[in-house]
Amino acid sequence: MQSENISFKGAFGDELSARLDRPDGNEIKGWVLFAHGFSIGKDLKPIRTISKALVEEGYGMLRFDFTGLGQSGGNFSDTNFSSNVADILAAAKYLRENEMPPCILIGHSFGGTASLKVADEIPECKAVATIGAPCDTTHIVHQFADQIEEIEEEGEAKVLLGGRPFIIKEQFLDDIENHDIAMEIGDLPQALLIFHSPQDAVVGIENAAHIYTKAKHPKSFVSLDGADHLLLRNKKDADYVGRVLAAWSSRYISD
Repeated sequence: MQSENISFKGAFGDELSARLDRPDGNEIKGWVLFAHGFSIGKDLKPIRTISKALVEEGYGMLRFDFTGLGQSGGNFSDTNFSSNVADILAAAKYLRENEMPPCILIGHSFGGTASLKVADEIPECKAVATIGAPCDTTHIVHQFADQIEEIEEEGEAKVLLGGRPFIIKEQFLDDIENHDIAMEIGDLPQALLIFHSPQDAVVGIENAAHIYTKAKHPKSFVSLDGADHLLLRNKKDADYVGRVLAAWSSRYISD
């Protein structure tokens, strides 16, 4: 596998850190764009494992850090769902101008919700996959529900996400109220694959059911039985996701 660090400008003009993974010496079947979950980053081990599995099956992968996270520039407190969507579009633009347009879009958790929102704005994309994704933008507030009042009264608050402190501003709350993801799912033009664990304690399995019900065919669901939300508990879970994705995607990019 060949890997290359690259960067491109995101929603606010900041340099976003990204990594290109590609097969070594093989023709690339197509490019995959990966959007990570809320407050995480592109270098989480399961994301690297999924990328490796796809690359071994002949795909190229672009994974990047959203504005203000990981090695990307910018201030996380200024970001919101809309800026995440803009960052994904910027990543797709980079691939379009420097490699080939992404034919597959994958999003984990909140990145999956953003992928459902943005998919119809990437015309070259043939298929979308979500992993443990919420069915709406407001689901995210449960992670800091006890501080909502402080955010609304003070304009911002320091919250703990995954054990790390982040500033959440009132503009973030305002933004997530302005998106109708159910409508986006219903209008999704691409094939859809939903991965979700029945034991997911962060984003309940009912979210997968809601997404599946709203989406039109072709749509598929894969149960990640026993997996945790981040796919960290068992390293085989992420590899399984990557292998299934590669096989499923081939049906939609063969033409």
